[in-house]
Amino acid sequence: MIGRLRPSSASYNRVWFITGSSAGLGRALATAVLARGERAAVTARMPDRVRDVIEHYPAQALVLELDVTRREQIHEAVDLAVERFGRIDVLVNNAGYGQLGAVDELDDSQIRKQLETNFFGLVDVTRAILPVMRRAGRGHIINVSSVGGFTGQARLGAYNASKFAVEGFSEALAAELAPDGIKVTIVEPGRFKTDWARRLPAMSPTDIANAAPANGARRYRTTQPGDPAIAAYAIIAAVDAKAPPLRLVLGADSLAAIQTKLAAVTAEIAAWEPVSLSPSMQERLEGEA
Repeated sequence: MIGRLRPSSASYNRVWFITGSSAGLGRALATAVLARGERAAVTARMPDRVRDVIEHYPAQALVLELDVTRREQIHEAVDLAVERFGRIDVLVNNAGYGQLGAVDELDDSQIRKQLETNFFGLVDVTRAILPVMRRAGRGHIINVSSVGGFTGQARLGAYNASKFAVEGFSEALAAELAPDGIKVTIVEPGRFKTDWARRLPAMSPTDIANAAPANGARRYRTTQPGDPAIAAYAIIAAVDAKAPPLRLVLGADSLAAIQTKLAAVTAEIAAWEPVSLSPSMQERLEGEA
């Protein structure tokens, strides 16, 4: 069972670098990694919130302040981690937050901040750590996306955009790094008991009135059944695997939503295949005009 994973001999000395570790999945993952005897640079914007996580592992853990939107802080944190542990074997890009609102309701600063944190912060941390992994000739990058990075949801347009960007970036990155022995996995969680929903802006009466029962944002605010500890062990299992997945879907709701979209896309492509393959479509349209 995933919850009973035991570290292999190779993983005892593995070094993790985890962003967004103060709560939720990041905190659960840091706890699980350290409990297995591995080492970790545990980062957060407010490091005091994670000191209790590492207090029993003084030789294995390093707490670092890190706001992923500050490039100078990223490089400082990476340098300190390498100075302490000598290398970084696993990068977990977990820092991020949700943004509720229709695309025409959010102002420019809200949308840009969402992308700066969820996407550009992830890119900057990855680029800072890649030279360390390239020198070692190995490594594993875990980019935490979301079911919202695979299928769009009403009133989560900015969040969806940031996570869709993470997915495209990660796919390209996986292809680029495969020859160097560096692996990439995209994690796509569904609803989990994290502070994701709590950190969403408060819903206004208009938000509540407009949020249909099936609306993804409203579901996130009301029910989050997944256990972050189980998700953490699933990620560890992927890192331990000889052939890790490019995508790791977590949760029955995420799996169902992704499968539903795949089926819909397949059906739509099939329905429009004659148009897609017709070399004379332009001529036919011009003739009808």
